Amino acid sequence: MPLSNFRNLADELRQKYKKFQTLILCVLLLLLILLPFMYSKSYFMGVMGRILLYSVLAGALNVINGYSGQFCLGSAGFFCVGAYTEAILSVKMGWNFWVTLPVAGLLTAVIGLLLAWPILKMSGIYLSLVTLGFSEIVRLIALNWTALTGGPMGIKGIPVPVFFGIAIRSSRYYYYLFLALAIIFIFCTRRVIRSRVGRAWMSIREDPLAAQSLGVETSRYKALNFMYGAFWIGIAGAVYAPYVRFIDSTFFTLDEGWNILSMVIIGGQGTLVGPIIGSIIVSFLTEWLRPIGAWRMVAYAVVIIIMMWWRPQGLAGASDSILAERSIRRKFLRKGGSR
Repeated sequence: MPLSNFRNLADELRQKYKKFQTLILCVLLLLLILLPFMYSKSYFMGVMGRILLYSVLAGALNVINGYSGQFCLGSAGFFCVGAYTEAILSVKMGWNFWVTLPVAGLLTAVIGLLLAWPILKMSGIYLSLVTLGFSEIVRLIALNWTALTGGPMGIKGIPVPVFFGIAIRSSRYYYYLFLALAIIFIFCTRRVIRSRVGRAWMSIREDPLAAQSLGVETSRYKALNFMYGAFWIGIAGAVYAPYVRFIDSTFFTLDEGWNILSMVIIGGQGTLVGPIIGSIIVSFLTEWLRPIGAWRMVAYAVVIIIMMWWRPQGLAGASDSILAERSIRRKFLRKGGSR
């Protein structure tokens, strides 16, 4: 089947989703709630839980990269801050999970602001390099600050959350916790994107100078965008820490950041459903390619290259998006130049 047919199929599915969006979402939510009762294998529940968790991580990164046009590669760093904050407060200070959860998110948001403020005038490769360096600095701090983070030994015995007297230990319970987190994130992000703040972010993405000429305080909204994305990545990290019960710096390498970024690119930047699709594809691809170990990163790279060539706006992106227009323009110029 020609590639154009695949593109048309993706566009048709996207249009049908928009037409029956409410019905599809209600049916999907019902299926997700009933899923543990239909198939309760621990391994399967674990995979589905990680898909929901990565939907939040990729969705939060998408808020930064897809809706404001900034290019952040530091998601693993924010993830690390959230996870270590929850682990330190719960293990060393005995705080309750439901208290450490918002604290981890707020602290990560503050760090996102501190990172964003000096680099607000940067863009493109320069911004991405700074955020990439930030991610590695955070990991190295976690590795070497032994008194606080445990250094190479990490933090063990992280307490599990307790909800109305029920200890959340099994993969089924964690599945519901991840599902609740994903629903809250999508609901809040959808409201924000449709608000004045979200429109300001998208105007900055399309043309920063035009947005500034219309009265949009680009520096303020860029910083707010970084804080919002960092907050939810920190929340996801705080939920992840008690799920694995042990964390160390190896959990938050650059590979993890590329993994989250690949979900955004494959699913579609600037869309709410795109990161969800990307997390499903990458998570199942990870499980399928687990026997080849680190070589699966090569598979991710190949998928991303194919996606950027075939459908740069992602599977859920619109054909009239700015990324698609750039792809069409390049093909037109290439054809014109060959004549």
